[in-house]
Amino acid sequence: MELNILVICYLIGSVTFIIGLKMLSHPESARRGNLIAAAGMAISIFGTIFLYEEDGLKLQNYPWIFAALIIGSILGTLAAKRVKMTAMPEMVSLFNGMGGACAALISILEFDHIYSLIKDGRDSDHSILLIIFAGLIIGTISFAGSMVAWAKLNGRIKDFSFQGQHIMNLLIFGVIICLSGYSIYSGDLQIHTLFYVVFALSIIYGLFFVLPIGGADMPVVISLLNSFTGVAAAFGGFLYNNPVMLTGGILVGSAGTILTILMCKAMNRPLSNVLIGSFGGSKSSAASKDQGAYKEISISDSAVVMAYAKKVMIVPGYGLAVAQAQHVCHELEKLLSDKGVEVNYAIHPVAGRMPGHMNVLLAEADVDYSSLLEMEDANDVFPQTDVVLVLGANDVVNPAAKTDPSSPIYGMPVLDVELAKLVIINKRSMNPGYAGIENELFFQPKSSMLFGDAKDVLQKLVSEIKTL
Repeated sequence: MELNILVICYLIGSVTFIIGLKMLSHPESARRGNLIAAAGMAISIFGTIFLYEEDGLKLQNYPWIFAALIIGSILGTLAAKRVKMTAMPEMVSLFNGMGGACAALISILEFDHIYSLIKDGRDSDHSILLIIFAGLIIGTISFAGSMVAWAKLNGRIKDFSFQGQHIMNLLIFGVIICLSGYSIYSGDLQIHTLFYVVFALSIIYGLFFVLPIGGADMPVVISLLNSFTGVAAAFGGFLYNNPVMLTGGILVGSAGTILTILMCKAMNRPLSNVLIGSFGGSKSSAASKDQGAYKEISISDSAVVMAYAKKVMIVPGYGLAVAQAQHVCHELEKLLSDKGVEVNYAIHPVAGRMPGHMNVLLAEADVDYSSLLEMEDANDVFPQTDVVLVLGANDVVNPAAKTDPSSPIYGMPVLDVELAKLVIINKRSMNPGYAGIENELFFQPKSSMLFGDAKDVLQKLVSEIKTL
């Protein structure tokens, strides 16, 4: 009877994961979808704790289990409540890394169990060993890579690469595969040592895998590592014959993979180029060009041209998130709309530091989802737009992606803001963006710079427009 109830708990968990993921596709239902999936997870967890049994024995060590649940819940809640929107990509990387570490630990624990049977003279189960090694390798790479991504986003480490690093990475990966294959099919007692050699090499590979990848590609890397964690969790579901772990892992793995492909498509680059090309790194041929002079615009002049425009397009970027200016940006939008100005937002797929960063940022300020235009739709509107206000975006509006074959971002689809009648660019300074590339847009005749913190600038614009 208890087993049947546990199966129902797992079924509920699997269904809620699917429903929750579907609801995450729209901001209005995303919060409810998240809560529904969390409720399904809670049912699955407590169902396992109280109802699971094997050979007539239930789970033991309840004090340890609930201590871990309580500590993890407290830490997770505090982290989620305190994290700033600018640090959200870092938290996603950190949490994703913890998922990969859990998958790797499951493989380590189950390997020790299998190895004890091999030492007793029993034949090894090749399929189980295959799942264990796969979970170990993928989970460890995800953990190590996510920690590097977290540290790079946090500013703790810089891009790092050396001559022939990609070749060395391939060699390390080849050794991992060969050692794993030998261990799975040999049944030799030496596989205990080889298992931990594979574990160590997977850590090294995970570190070197992400270290050379530049900042502009970090959203793609986060998405890819997220899919790795999902796949590793799915292998854990195979090990324990647990449908919830399997379903959750497959959903995360497939969703992360699809998102990675879509983001690469948005950048007009194959995934292999992202991983091998180290795009967005420290070297840039475009940065050394003499671009000429730029011109500035005042707050009052900006307010006038925006208040008397017919169409205004706002292009949000990481600078908006840094300044926590999404709410005052929405206030500016409403103020202009009340004056009869048509206001929309142009959203580039890789703006910010993680997939969907700008969508989440604006949803937090209750910006109407219908006013958010995807890149293709926004590019169709720019020629009819009177004023474009670029808020902290840089590489995603750089015309060099279309005109300069020597630029590292050449071929990447960007927002065609230069087609508008006037472009106002808000930045703190003239420093290059996250990819380390100078932006040709700043020096074009129709572009004007509006220097300052995004929140402070937007507040002054709101005050100025109210007086008109």
